[in-house]
Order: sequence, then C-alpha cells, then structure tokens
Amino acid sequence: MGAFVLGTGSYLPRRVLTNAELEGMVETSDEWITSRTGIKTRHIAGAGEETSLLAVKAAQKALEMAGLGAEELDLILVATITSEMTMPSCACLVQKELGAVHAFAYDLNAACSGFLYGLDMADAYLRRNPAMKIMVIGAETLSSRTNWQDRNTCIIFGDGAGACIVGGTDRRHGVLASKMFADGRLHNLLFMDSARGMNPDLSNAGNQGSYIKMAGRDVFKHAVRAMSGAVTDVMSTLGLEVDAVRLFIPHQANIRILHSLLERLHIPPEKVYVNVSKYGNTSAASVPIALDEANRAGMIAKDDLVLLCAFGGGFTWGAMVVRW
Repeated sequence: MGAFVLGTGSYLPRRVLTNAELEGMVETSDEWITSRTGIKTRHIAGAGEETSLLAVKAAQKALEMAGLGAEELDLILVATITSEMTMPSCACLVQKELGAVHAFAYDLNAACSGFLYGLDMADAYLRRNPAMKIMVIGAETLSSRTNWQDRNTCIIFGDGAGACIVGGTDRRHGVLASKMFADGRLHNLLFMDSARGMNPDLSNAGNQGSYIKMAGRDVFKHAVRAMSGAVTDVMSTLGLEVDAVRLFIPHQANIRILHSLLERLHIPPEKVYVNVSKYGNTSAASVPIALDEANRAGMIAKDDLVLLCAFGGGFTWGAMVVRW
C-alpha cells in the first residue's frame, strides 16, 4: 500500500511583483519576459515571511482539509534550498510552530525536484508503517537567493509553499509508481554557492555570492529530455499510456519548457495544470502549489490518475503517478 493524499494546502506571500515593476529594476520588458517565460507576476516574501512561515501556513491548510491535528503527524519533511537557517532544519521550525509534538522532522535538498523526492520518501516510510501520517512540504523564498541585477534569473523566480499530507491505509489509492533520477556531473549548469566558509583553506575563490546561477539554454535542453524520459519510464512501469492520466502537473519552470514537454509527450493542454504565469518558478514549492490549486478547484476526482514530474538543480528529476 502506498502513500495516498489526505489533504493539501498552499500559501503565497502578500507582495506581488509584476513585469512592469521589473522593467524599472533591470533592462527588460513585459513582452520580453512573457514571450520567453510565460510569467506575468511572481510573489515575493516581505518582512516576517521567512521560508518556515510560508511552510507553516501551507501546512495548516493541509491539516484543515485532512481534518487532522498537528499532534497526529508522525513526520514532517520539508523540501527547500532557501531555509532561513542552516541549523536547525526548516522542518524543525515548522514542527515547533505547528505544535507537532510527536513528529520527527528534517529537510531535503533536491532543488525543484524536492517535493517529488519527499513524496517518494514518504511512500517508502508508509509501505513499512502504513499507520503513519506524513506532512510533505515544498517551501522556498528564492527572492533571498536571486541576483536582482541578473535579468536572466531575476525575472523567473518567486516565493511560496505547498503542502501535502499522506497516509497509507488505503490499498487502492496513492502512489502507484515513481522514478527519481540525478546527475551531479551537470551541477555547474544550475547551482547556488553557500555562504563563504570560516576555514580559509576551504574557501571557494569562485564564490561570488549565495545566489542562483543558471545556464538557461542548457538547462532547457536537459529539462525537457529528462522529464519526458522520466514520465515515459514511470508510465511504462505501470503498463499505461499517458492517455490514462486525468491530470498532468509538471514543475512550473517556464512556459517554453512546458510547451516542449507536452509536445514531446503528446499530452493535450486541457489535461495539464499550469500556473507559471502567476507565480513564476517557485522551485520545490511549484508542484505542491499547483497540486493544491487543482485539488481545491475540483479538477481531481476519486480514482483519477494524476501525473507529477519535476526537474531541478543537481541535476535532479523524476516523475510519479498517483491514484486519487
């Protein structure tokens, strides 16, 4: 028996940054941004809206939908690359704020694939102990790790959090199959340095700052190929064609990647949930935010097959099929 969804939630910071505002910050235009990324707005965290707070807000909505108290959680997994602290983990901060006194907690770093990695891990826990209740959260404040003078990256990223609670007592529903991948050989195409270390012998002379650096064209090429391959692999595992899927929720990287991915997989647009125009790329929060919105909009019914996929720095990528 695999992990099946008990409740979902999401939360976005209050401030909305428009393309028009970006025109006054870097050399760009609304037309340029929209034509290349499909992004019109993104949410940017303000004072007091740290990553852990966004995660807590999304988690509370998921608990409310599931009809659970925080004390009933057994594990909290937070996928993030932008926690406000290195130690303790963002998950421990979330555990404290929720009052999830019986849950153990830790973070997971797989960049934009983090939420899928987390769900895959939760599924493994639940196959061993189906009585567990596990909160999986993707939460990011990428605005704190963005070079706001680099027009190639600052137009793309946004902040937000999405959460999903899974349990394992339903034998027919939940995660049916998943395929996760990584290739560290390509890490220099999409990476973020840490803060400078205190040991001079370990200092990285090339570290220009703890912000995202990306070779956009190369990432585009690898992302489309990797995600389409992962989707094909996971559907093949189940002996199914993509036609069997009711809703496809891909990582919201940019509209060109999404269009190329759908074309390669022959998935019609009406079967795909897309919100990249509103939020931009929110990394690990991307898939769970979209999943929550689709769930609350009534776009997923019981017994529907939902296909999730993502690609992120590392490189990491994967795909997962869930029976709702």
